[in-house]
Amino acid sequence: MTIERVTRKWKNSINVVTIGNDENKVQVGGETTLPFLHDEGEMPHKPVIALEVYDQVPDTWTDSLLETLGDVVKDPVEWAKKGKELGVDLISLRLTKHALEENPTSPKECAELAKAVSDATNLPLIVWGTGDKEPDNDMYPAVSQALAGQQCLFGSATEDNYKTLAATCIADGHNIISESPIDINICKQVNVLVSDMGFPLDKLVIFSANGPLGYGLEYAYSIMERTRLAALGGDKLMAMPIIANIGPEVQRAKEVKASVEEYPEWGSQKERGIGWEVATAVTYLQAGTDILTMCNPEAIKLVQEYIDGLMAAKK
Repeated sequence: MTIERVTRKWKNSINVVTIGNDENKVQVGGETTLPFLHDEGEMPHKPVIALEVYDQVPDTWTDSLLETLGDVVKDPVEWAKKGKELGVDLISLRLTKHALEENPTSPKECAELAKAVSDATNLPLIVWGTGDKEPDNDMYPAVSQALAGQQCLFGSATEDNYKTLAATCIADGHNIISESPIDINICKQVNVLVSDMGFPLDKLVIFSANGPLGYGLEYAYSIMERTRLAALGGDKLMAMPIIANIGPEVQRAKEVKASVEEYPEWGSQKERGIGWEVATAVTYLQAGTDILTMCNPEAIKLVQEYIDGLMAAKK
């Protein structure tokens, strides 16, 4: 007996968001189906990877990852250039020094660094603040103006801090990350608040806080999946591409940070770091993530191969 394959067609599609300028741009979104179900709908744009670059050496990262990256972590511009070598699609620049209590960098210095990274790589840029309202709101306008015309992705707008970033990105033509905790209702509310200021829905990317493998991953997965189901089902206020922080979250996991001396039965810290980042990334890809921010070069290569393999299935 022949068993007919049951497929489902959806009535809505995910918005296409363009990051970057005409010389070098990335498009994400556009799906009319759940992830990688190529016989049910379209995935016109493959998920993309952004290399995490910080303006100072992250003091919470493992020694094994810092050793893998090498001396480039001392120079954000050289660090970003490593993204070109790895073949990533974007650079995720984390600006943190402007929020330091002692000797913080000025908004002008932040803008100069962001422009230098953009010029050195010619890759589309994601720019993050620290989540500290006052220093971030001082920083955003200067960096946004310095990158005007580059159509960057700025993070992030939250339920209680979105007006400065929305106004700035409207003026300079950038995209915005709308951030929420793991709560689908707040996720939608942030999109409503930002759009009520006149910001276009097709320039928004959703970020619902996510954890790494073993730290709430399944809960974050369920929120991403519900977000995508709502969007495909017709909710246009949820029909945005999704971004997930992979590398920075993985670097917080005890199983990645613990040394071999502490837990010899867990094996190599370096291999654990790679495996944890890959496992976290591929899980969120299946939940509907369009943009992954990653740290580990070896993990990036493996996830690139994974994405290419799943996208090849539609041919």
